[in-house]
Formats: sequence, C-alpha cells, structure tokens
Amino acid sequence: MAYHKPVLLTECIEGLKINPNGIYVDVTFGGGGHSNEILKILDNGKLYAFDRDSDVLQNIPNDKNFKLIKSNYKHIKRFLRKEGLSKVDGILADLGVSSHQFDVHDRGFSFRFDSALDMRMDVSSSLTARNVVNEYSEEDLSDIFFHYGELRKSRILSKIIVQKRKISSIKTTTELVNTINHLVPEKKRNQFLSQVFQSIRIEVNDEIESLKQMLHDGVDLLNRGGRFVVMSYHSLEDRLVKNLFKRGNLSGEIEKDFFGNIIKDLKEVNTKVIVASEKEQLDNSRSRSAKLRIAEKI
Repeated sequence: MAYHKPVLLTECIEGLKINPNGIYVDVTFGGGGHSNEILKILDNGKLYAFDRDSDVLQNIPNDKNFKLIKSNYKHIKRFLRKEGLSKVDGILADLGVSSHQFDVHDRGFSFRFDSALDMRMDVSSSLTARNVVNEYSEEDLSDIFFHYGELRKSRILSKIIVQKRKISSIKTTTELVNTINHLVPEKKRNQFLSQVFQSIRIEVNDEIESLKQMLHDGVDLLNRGGRFVVMSYHSLEDRLVKNLFKRGNLSGEIEKDFFGNIIKDLKEVNTKVIVASEKEQLDNSRSRSAKLRIAEKI
C-alpha cells in the first residue's frame, strides 16, 4: 500500500510556478509525493519540507536540494530563519491527515479500526484523544464538537460521553463509537462519526491555530510574485484560506484603503476553487473533498 497518494498533484505543481533556482517550502511533507515533483524541476533551487510525524522519515528523498524539518508547520518562520532564510518563492500545504495516518490501525485516527484513542500527529506530544475524551469538561467537549466538527448534537454528545466515563474511562475508538452509537444517524453514519473524530483530532493536534499561524507567517515569507498553494479538506480550513486569499485576513472582514481598494498582500490566481476531476475522484477517494486555492504575493 502506498504511504499517501498525492491529490491534485499536477495542479499543485503548476500552481507554484516553480523557478528552478528558487526556494520552496512543502509544509506537509507526508509521503513526499508533492516534494518529489518539485525536486524534479529544481536545478540550484532548494526545497525545505515540514512534518511532525516520525513515520515520514522513511520517505526522505536522497537529493542535495532537499531538507526535512521535523516540526509543526506553525514554526515555519522560526525554523527557516535558522536556515538563514527570510524569504521564499513558494509554499505548498496539503492540509489534514494523510492516508497513511488513517490506515495505520494503532494511530487511532479512524473509527474503522479498534485501537487506542490516540490521534497524535506527533507521537512525542503529551495530549492524546484519550485525554480529551476522558478529562475535558462537558462544556469544553461540547464546544469542540460544535466548532471543530460542526455538529448540532454537540451538547448531547458531550453529556453522553461524560456519563459513560463516570462509570469507566473510554480507552479505544470502538468504545467511543459504542458510547455514542445511539446518536448516530443511520443514513449518515460515516459522515457523523467522521465529524466526531475530526473534532477530537483537531483539538489534539491544535490544527486550526497552527494553520492560522502558518498562513499568517507564510504571507510574510513570500517574495513578491511568490505563490501560496493550499489544499484543504473541510470547511474550517477552507474558510480561513478563502478569507486570506480573497479578503486579505483570516477573519474575512474587508479592510479598504483611502481609495477604496481592499488591503491585502495576495491576489488570487484561481478565483474559482479547483477540485479533482471525476477520474481522480474515482481513483483516489481522498480527493473528493479536496479544495485547492492558489494566490500570489503582490
């Protein structure tokens, strides 16, 4: 089984508009699919990649133009500064969880397998899904399900979980599913459980705040004419990217200068979001929810 099949590979690489001698950053290295394509185009250029998952170390290419930085991409500016870099020519982000992370049973990312409640992208971090499920207050759990899972049943979900853990702690993915099973809509079972697991995973890995920091710092790092290529898989991520690219900030509030022009550092390359073709969606189910946005530094 492949570690991870890259989504919208051609569109991402073309979107970067790569200068063979430029400096590029792949902030979500994973299986290395996008990075390897970038390296094929580079001559004297350099590619820096970020990932916090130790499993990706098996995918490092043997290429003098490549360096992997094992860290959360929210630290992009600090680590690139250590490399003597204050500006780059392009940034690529393929957000969310890799196919590998979903498919490895003991990582706990998927409700398809019975495994320990973990969900850590960086297994050295202290907070796990088990901590969230068993130690967070009912109110905090409800907030997580509502904001990160966009679940209307957030309050009853948190209440049921708290009642169950008073009897015995919830240690595995199966125990969690069984705890909330009677709340799961029969016709939308996979969608509902995906939203529950997504919300816990986002909390465990601090995904939204990390994304906000990376997007903010990424804009500062880009040279004029540099490209920001971001692929997202759910509305929480896409909304932040869309706001930044269209309106110039993460909140989406439009700010104008004296002449009535929107104040922003980026211009959209594709005003309409790019999605996978029917063929790619058939070949790679992960691509069905992918939304690709590309912007250029003004």
